[in-house]
Amino acid sequence: MKSTGVGGQAVMEGVMMKNKEHYAVAVRKPNNEIEIKVDVYKNAIGLEAFTKLPFIRGVFNFLDSMILGLKTLTYSASFFEEEEEQKPSITEKVVNKIVKKEAAEKIVMGLTITFSLVMAVLIFMLLPYGITQLFSKQIDSYLVLSIIEGVIRVAIFVGYVALISLMKDIQRVFMYHGAEHKCINCIEHGMELNVENVRKSSRQHKRCGTSFMLIVMLISILFFMFIRVDAPLLRLVYRILLLPVIAGVSYEFIRLAGQSENYFVKAFSMPGIWLQNLTTREPDDNMIEVGIASVNAVYDWKEYLRENFDWKEKKE
Repeated sequence: MKSTGVGGQAVMEGVMMKNKEHYAVAVRKPNNEIEIKVDVYKNAIGLEAFTKLPFIRGVFNFLDSMILGLKTLTYSASFFEEEEEQKPSITEKVVNKIVKKEAAEKIVMGLTITFSLVMAVLIFMLLPYGITQLFSKQIDSYLVLSIIEGVIRVAIFVGYVALISLMKDIQRVFMYHGAEHKCINCIEHGMELNVENVRKSSRQHKRCGTSFMLIVMLISILFFMFIRVDAPLLRLVYRILLLPVIAGVSYEFIRLAGQSENYFVKAFSMPGIWLQNLTTREPDDNMIEVGIASVNAVYDWKEYLRENFDWKEKKE
């Protein structure tokens, strides 16, 4: 199976699909119509060459995914805002007074992403390390402590996903997440992209962002087990400094997993696939239609099927 290279994410009542630099957001509006926006996304940092270098590109692509994800999520939410304008936050008021609206939106987005990254590091990296230090007097083995820290990190992440999956709004987002995966799986398995074929396709995909995050957790265990630093403070610092390296390695593995049938690769991918049982739900046909509309806007799946599966379109 050859990967399409198409990726995406669920947004509020919709699906975003990205093919190379083009992306499309399809949203089911309150009046039941599907609104489709097609645009071009350029590398946020302006270092496009780095997005193609193995092990380095993972960090840049991860940041781009966060930026584009927040941008498209904000766009989809705009269709469901209350008629009364919501009052801007204190941060938005201050930024709006200093700079123009477009620049203000970029600054607020930058602050949001920075805050999200800082919180992720605190919760999923530093908190497990801090908890593990409580056992350091009872356990002398650096190797055992590293494994305990990794298990705690994975448990916090899985627990977080499990908790948010109980929220009704998030459950609908997870249904659109399922629609996104099922649409990509449909064409990557040689089937014509229609509601019937998408419905019977799998909602798990090896290139999913959920799998990427879990792979980061698992690979971090290996790094922290074998790269030893004795001083507690330095150990904390190098955990943070190694994050880009771990993200780069994890990204390469996810790329490989998307097109490899190697037994080891498939086995190492399985925890991420299992976790997708929480982050995806079976979509209804209306949601599948939105996913199909998003794919059609940015990707020629018919050409893909002709090249890879010798598919011929049926004539009416």
